[in-house]
Amino acid sequence: MEVKAQLSNLRVSPRKVAPLAKAVRGKAINEALTYLRFSPRKRVAMALRALLRSAVANAEQKAAGTVDVDNLYVKTLLVGAGPTLKRFQTRAKGSAFRINKRTSQVRVTLSER
Repeated sequence: MEVKAQLSNLRVSPRKVAPLAKAVRGKAINEALTYLRFSPRKRVAMALRALLRSAVANAEQKAAGTVDVDNLYVKTLLVGAGPTLKRFQTRAKGSAFRINKRTSQVRVTLSER
């Protein structure tokens, strides 16, 4: 049985989310949550933990109690670019400098072993 969850418009660039996603991919759900709990990248780790917990809740809800949470593992964890917020900072002589505030979209699929 596979369960999915999605996190849209996370206000962190995909380049910062990808290393944590790579580290968690393929691990058991308890091991992944523990890894994220003690990760030094707190802001990204908290968002990924919330996403994984949401996927576990989806699994419990969908299976109506027949799924064993301890047997779940992270099958896929995909990180992609979301919409970019474009801002401008004023510069010398009336010119402007563009600032791109990037966002991420993260999708997770859990499966049973």
